[in-house]
This record gives sequence, structure tokens and C-alpha cells, in this order.
Amino acid sequence: METRRLRLLVELARLGSMREVAEEMGLTTSTVSQQLAILARDAGAALVEPDGRRVRLTPAGRRLAAHGVTILAAVEAARLDLDPDASPAGEVRVAGFATAIRRSLLPVQALLARDHPRVRLQIHEHEPAEAFALLDADEMDLALTYEYNLAPVSFPDRYDTRALWTVPWGLAVPAGMPIGEAWAQDWIVNSRNTADELVARTLASLHGFSPRIAHRCDSLDLVQDLIIAGVGVGLLPADRPVLHGVEVLPLQSPEVVLRAYAISRRGRTAWPPLALILRLLVS
Repeated sequence: METRRLRLLVELARLGSMREVAEEMGLTTSTVSQQLAILARDAGAALVEPDGRRVRLTPAGRRLAAHGVTILAAVEAARLDLDPDASPAGEVRVAGFATAIRRSLLPVQALLARDHPRVRLQIHEHEPAEAFALLDADEMDLALTYEYNLAPVSFPDRYDTRALWTVPWGLAVPAGMPIGEAWAQDWIVNSRNTADELVARTLASLHGFSPRIAHRCDSLDLVQDLIIAGVGVGLLPADRPVLHGVEVLPLQSPEVVLRAYAISRRGRTAWPPLALILRLLVS
């Protein structure tokens, strides 16, 4: 059904006469009558019937007019939701890795709660490959992902990619262990992403070792616990405090840098809530 014809029926239910509907909508009475006749044909039911010199809605016409109020309201809500100039409102689904959620998304959430209460975040913790799959399935609106300079990622053209921040990473060892001894130790790597394993293999090979990947875990806090327990070494960000018993040794020649990104489907960034969040993330 054409929503413009449905609007004529809703107005007829409200105003009671074809003439008043025509005046309200800037049409002729004959045009209103013709459009309602087409609507009746589309609906497969008579919508109006004679009532003296006027017309009235049939029971089917009244039911359709009641539905029409809801339908037209939903159409208007969708139009406003997609209008790039509209005030941001809606729920934005975000998949991100834990560090980016803490560092970037939670501050944005605080700003939204204060200044844009009609925009809500739905936060999911995921590694990059998982986040990309959710984006492609249209189950997420935004992904916070990362790459290492020693394991760069080629982002497909279907994504809109925005750089957020960078963090140097170092080699995390039991406190006091010389870096020369670290390369031969068992290694702890991510259980849900292979990027840091690629970095570990690159670093170790440059020092003449093939790393023994012995342990896999997703939590950086657990990586520290394992290092304190003496079961291996791993990579950790160099800009955050570590537990007693862990030391993060700087890496140079080459250095290791994590680069964080905000990724969305191309063509989606004009949606006001997503545009607002992207602006807050990169500001």
C-alpha cells in the first residue's frame, strides 16, 4: 500500500468528509476519492460507503485507518532515525576488544549519559575476527579492533576505518629475567586471535629462536598471573601498571605497537547515533 493513500484514509477517519480531507491535503475531492478507491482495491475490501450526501468508513475502513495511525507513525520514526540532520537517538551495537572498551567506549558512554540520553550503547566484548563477522552479518553497528605494526591488517573496502590510538607493547617476563633469556622460554599468547602469536614468532626469529607456544588465554590479567607462576613470557602493553613480580621490557629494533581502530560498514556512518559515537571516539 502507498502510505500517502493510507494517510488520506486516516485523515478521512479524523475529519469525516472527503471535502475536508481535500482541503487539508491540498487536493481536489475527486483526487481523494480516486486515491481511496485505489487503496480499497489494494486492500481487497470496501473502505468507504455512501452516507446520504457524504461518505463514511466501513468496518474494514475503520480497522485499516486504526492500523494506518500506527503504520504512519512508524514510517515517520524511521524517517527521523535515518535523517542525518535529526537529533541522535537509538541503540548502537558495538563489538570491541576489552582494552578499547575500557579506554575509549566507557568514556563515550559517560558522555552519552550526560549529553545524549536518547543514544544507548549495547556493548559486546569480541576479538577482531569475531567483530568483523558480526559486522558483516549486520549484528553489530560498530567494531573496535586492533592490529600490530608487525602483523598489519588489510581492511576491505566495505569498511569505513578510523584510527583511534596507538600503544607500545613490551615483552613481559618474571621480574629480573634478562631479555636474552626470555626468547627461549615458553610463550603465552591470545586464545582468540593469532596477531600476537605472529608478533612473538617474528620477534623470536629475529633473535635466533623459534618460540614454543605453550599457553593461550584471552585475559591480560591472566597472562600476568601465568608469568608470576613462572610458566612463560608474553606481550603486554607498556603503558599500564603490572602486578608485582612482572616486568615489561621495552622492545626496540623492531618496536611493537598496537594500533586501535573504529570500524563500521561503509555507507552507515551518516546514521546520527553512529555518527555521534564516531565523533566522540576520535575527538
